[in-house]
Amino acid sequence: MTSQTHDRLLIIDFGSQVTQLIARRLRELNVYCEIHPYQKVDDAFLREMSPKAVILSGGPDSVTREGSPRAPQSLFEMGLPILGICYGQQVMMHQLGGKVESGHGTAEFGRAYVTPTGATLDILGGWFSEGREQVWMSHGDHVSEIAPGFEVYGTSPNAPYAITADASRHFYAVQFHPEVHHTPNGARLYENFVRMAGFEGDWTMGAYREEAIARIREQVGDKKVICGLSGGVDSSVTAILLHEAIGDQLTCVFVDHGLLRKNESDEVVAMFRDNYNIQLIHADETELFLGELDGQSDPETKRKIIGKLFIDVFQKHADTIEDAEFLAQGTLYPDVIESVSFSGGPSVTIKSHHNVGGLPEKMGLKLVEPLRELFKDEVRALGRELGLPQSFIGRHPFPGPGLAIRCPGEITRPKLDILREADAVYIDQIRKHGLYDEIWQAFVAILPVRTVGVMGDGRTYDYACALRAVTSVDGMTADYYPFSHEFLGETATRIINEVPGINRVTYDITSKPPGTIEWE
Repeated sequence: MTSQTHDRLLIIDFGSQVTQLIARRLRELNVYCEIHPYQKVDDAFLREMSPKAVILSGGPDSVTREGSPRAPQSLFEMGLPILGICYGQQVMMHQLGGKVESGHGTAEFGRAYVTPTGATLDILGGWFSEGREQVWMSHGDHVSEIAPGFEVYGTSPNAPYAITADASRHFYAVQFHPEVHHTPNGARLYENFVRMAGFEGDWTMGAYREEAIARIREQVGDKKVICGLSGGVDSSVTAILLHEAIGDQLTCVFVDHGLLRKNESDEVVAMFRDNYNIQLIHADETELFLGELDGQSDPETKRKIIGKLFIDVFQKHADTIEDAEFLAQGTLYPDVIESVSFSGGPSVTIKSHHNVGGLPEKMGLKLVEPLRELFKDEVRALGRELGLPQSFIGRHPFPGPGLAIRCPGEITRPKLDILREADAVYIDQIRKHGLYDEIWQAFVAILPVRTVGVMGDGRTYDYACALRAVTSVDGMTADYYPFSHEFLGETATRIINEVPGINRVTYDITSKPPGTIEWE
């Protein structure tokens, strides 16, 4: 838990894949919040944390199942404002004397419209427009009887209790997910809720910076820290924040795994050695990584190999640094959420990440992860707070496993070389057309197939590639970028003409979900 200098809002995590988006909405309002799994939140925890308000998240379980997740019953006796979302609503109803049922044709998944009942409610101020409001539903169970003291303030075709509240106790419950993009006006509900709860909105990146530095100093003491540096925004902000906190106790290790973009290795080394007085070890481990990846095509296997080798390399260099006891990583909220759920809760694993998956229990180094609770846009805000130039902060995210996960199938040096050249042309095109800052992430994936083509009077049999570009706010959901056909045609022509080895270019128009941003 952070210092007591801020009012705190507790989010009890029941395992929803989008629980962290609740935190993001609150942070946009400068409200400090913490996500904790329901298993951890007991009476003692509530007394120690002393939150000013509580939100109960959604989740995949059913309150009708024996042994399913619950909130501490004492929570409802603390006099705190509480907002229940989806499963959180059903938990509230179940524990406070209402009824929840499964089935009966009342499941809702996707867009729905909630209409008001006409009764006024403080958290609905300014929310409804034109007599109804679009929301995002994702529930199989439904509330069949509201708890005593609650009234209905909004309904949808398949959720007669879409919005309920016991206004006298400041208990609120909604069946939909106001935190997701598909509930366009959902942020207003959170804004009204925290205003009603009395939050002052005093949590900023400036405050986070000072508190993070204090936590780093408390955790590390006078020991040495080795920081894995990829050159991306996350690891760079981590390194600069650590350097500000502990100075020469920090040594950065830049691991060149042979899976970086064109010229990236030289650019990273030059930037840190020329602009920052940070001790840097440039570890060229290309042969090691590519050797271990030889013949591997399964994406999870590739990720785990890369993750293990990263740790091995860190350990090897840590052994050369006297008193090195800590390994610093630029782990973010989405990394942890997608791996195992941020807080060890019950959400489903989507894919492992090299910086959180497969860490050996006895790796010999303790972890320092100062960005672990931040979203990508918050990391950029922290970077600006630390004085990094906007041209660097605005760089598109680049995954730790690098080009390995943009090369489906087996990885070979020739395929990596082709991929680097194609990616460089694509990004150059995006910059030339002034689109770079409109796009969250853009890259090329080289496909594990060859196709027949005609160039000049000759037949070619070369690789196909896929262009990927998405817009996103937080990386948890994403839409493909709507390039013009003229842009796509021009880019395809440049790649085929300038990159030997590619004779076909496609554009990936899959959003997230159902896809992920990266191909593997």
